[in-house]
Amino acid sequence: MIGMQYKIMLPNDYDMEIIKNRVKTNGSKTDGFEGLLFKAYLVVNSPTKKQYAPLYIWENSEGMNRFIFDGFYKNILNSFGWQTINIGVSSYIDLSDQFDKSQFVLEIEHEIKETQNIATPELTFPDEPSLGKVIIYNPDKWKYTEFYFYEENPVEKSERGSIYEIAHLSL
Repeated sequence: MIGMQYKIMLPNDYDMEIIKNRVKTNGSKTDGFEGLLFKAYLVVNSPTKKQYAPLYIWENSEGMNRFIFDGFYKNILNSFGWQTINIGVSSYIDLSDQFDKSQFVLEIEHEIKETQNIATPELTFPDEPSLGKVIIYNPDKWKYTEFYFYEENPVEKSERGSIYEIAHLSL
């Protein structure tokens, strides 16, 4: 599976209701999208950070290619300009049967250190009760990212990474 995410930083005075309305109007357009395991429309709306950071998990490259090159990604380009799309490979995906109740995501980013004995990236919180856990790695950048999905805000873990609100979850 392939992970894909673009992170759009917005000015601190940006009205995030614009993003929430955009998602409310258009979010369901990716429900059932060919080759998409899920898309989480992630947002941060704090006094010091405004961000829109959709996360996609693709079952294969065909659906992702269709999304990027057949006009669907054009909406992002028209609204926010050219964005870098971070791409990675999944090394771990575990989604519960309650995954659709997810309201928040904890994202933890890591570097993969140079070594002669490279190991598969591991979860920081392997026994954490959550609705889903995903690890995406990128050997081009030697980084990996963990995503933990929750129904309640995991504010107690905010020092470990970024917490996003899920504005919509397409399955």
